Amino acid sequence: MASVSGEVTSVLQPASQNARLARRRSRFIREKAIESVLFLAALVSVFTTLGIVYILVAESVVFFEQVSLWDFLTDNQWTPLFDDAHFGILVLLSGTLTSSAVALIIAIPLGTVIAIYLSEFAPFSIREIAKPFLELLGGVPTIIYGYFALLFVTPLLQWFYPALPGFNLLSAGIVMGIMIIPYVASISEDAMRAVPMNLREGSYAMGATRFQTATRVVVPAAISGIASAYILGISRAVGETMILAVAAGMQPNLTFNPLEPAATITAFIVQVALGDLPHGSIGYQTIFAAGLTLMLFTLACNIAGHMLRKSFREAY
Repeated sequence: MASVSGEVTSVLQPASQNARLARRRSRFIREKAIESVLFLAALVSVFTTLGIVYILVAESVVFFEQVSLWDFLTDNQWTPLFDDAHFGILVLLSGTLTSSAVALIIAIPLGTVIAIYLSEFAPFSIREIAKPFLELLGGVPTIIYGYFALLFVTPLLQWFYPALPGFNLLSAGIVMGIMIIPYVASISEDAMRAVPMNLREGSYAMGATRFQTATRVVVPAAISGIASAYILGISRAVGETMILAVAAGMQPNLTFNPLEPAATITAFIVQVALGDLPHGSIGYQTIFAAGLTLMLFTLACNIAGHMLRKSFREAY
């Protein structure tokens, strides 16, 4: 009887081992398949970026075969659609920088203050109500912001400064700043809430107030995430289109005065892309040269922000 049970056990053991090996092999294959799918999904962003760069560079090379790079960078006129054509990108770049500066002057201080309040001072009930409303503000279509700037903010500013033109960079920049506040505040608040609680408790144990803890402990500890929020805000301001197309006037004007109308790089691209210029003409090729300039400027901002985050991370 004992010999029979031993034979049955010896038969069942290899069968159970084979089943375990089969399940392990099946699980390994499924994990590899999922890993491959995720890897391909990650490559989508890489190939998309490479495709954008290729299109911009290839079309810009055709443009610079007819327009010298020196004239493109130094000419103080931008009239690519006129008979007396000029291609000074500085005209569009000045409008882009001026409107972005106005927007960031509004968005960065207010967004940071809101983030500090929501992270360190606001009660839970207020935070749970304010955070969705703040993010909802970031979901408003930009064309709505554009008409808000043109029909409400500009008349309001003209009440204080009657000489302000109907189209100007100031009202467009202010509304852009309002639009960017949710991005800066939300990401900065998430970075501050990720700071370990023991840092706050240690600060309180040393006798610091909540405000001192927030500004001298939490903010420096979260500076990497806050800097990322600022970079996102800068990129959002530089790349904004519809607010400037509606409220800034789209008049090529070399000025750094926000009280004047001007055109930006994105607004010009929209103006040409919606026109009747034939594909391949020099006027049409300008949008690719302008787009390449905008991409390089954004890349420079991202590199500067990465270096800033790295320096602060090493300091703290």
